Amino acid sequence: MRIDVDPPPETSSAARIVRQNVSDTTLSALRTFGRVVDMALEVVRGGVADMVTGKFQWREMACQAWYLVTVTAIPAILMAVPFGVVVSVQVGNLIHQLGADSLIGAASGLGVIQQGAPMATGLLLGGAGASAIAADLGARTIRDEIDALRTMGISPVHRLAIPRAAAMLIIAPLLNILIIFVGIVAGYVIAIGPEHVTPGSYWATFGSFTALTDLWISLVKAMLFGFIVVIVACQRGLEAKGGPRGVADGVNAAVVLSVAGIIVVNLVITQIVTMFLPVRVA
Repeated sequence: MRIDVDPPPETSSAARIVRQNVSDTTLSALRTFGRVVDMALEVVRGGVADMVTGKFQWREMACQAWYLVTVTAIPAILMAVPFGVVVSVQVGNLIHQLGADSLIGAASGLGVIQQGAPMATGLLLGGAGASAIAADLGARTIRDEIDALRTMGISPVHRLAIPRAAAMLIIAPLLNILIIFVGIVAGYVIAIGPEHVTPGSYWATFGSFTALTDLWISLVKAMLFGFIVVIVACQRGLEAKGGPRGVADGVNAAVVLSVAGIIVVNLVITQIVTMFLPVRVA
């Protein structure tokens, strides 16, 4: 004979609360993702339409591009130097044990160009760029400036989001190239110094394993990461509410979501590139 025993009321209530919180969080995340996708589509369509009709905000785009340069250029150099050094030292120690010191150039090139530079670009833009954009638009939203634009018949997306997206798409590949250059130079200095690799063998293996396709993939990844950052930051900034605390929450959410999105998208792109464009000696 089986006797069913009901769980204590406290346990049942706690489980119900947990299920409700998980359900609410999941639905809220899906709705937020849908709004981000809608804004991305509107930015793409609106940007093309504004350029065709001559309504594009070129001055706003230039101002935003210059601001992104000022907040990311120096941190990019400071990040690229230790990254190139770490890659050269760690990979160099392993390759030295295998007796193939000349391959340090190939490892440094592939590590910096394919992964290091676009990821560093995305993280810099996700930290400095996303926080600045979300804070600016969030403050405008709290001060009712966004509602005032809508009242005047001006779309906040066309006036504010699209120029920022265009500026991000311009700055992201330039920042990526800067990080590649600094990272490779730093790795080269370490390779021919403490690692005792000849310059000729370093550049020979670098050119043998690194192709122009790797550079294009790196630039495309940087632009895609920048687009993710600016869309998430604009969406969180334009939806800020609740006073200064709401702006702070929007900035925090923009940085966290953009960085998480960059990591996931980078993983997917890396798997696709590895499947269709495996590393080979040129």
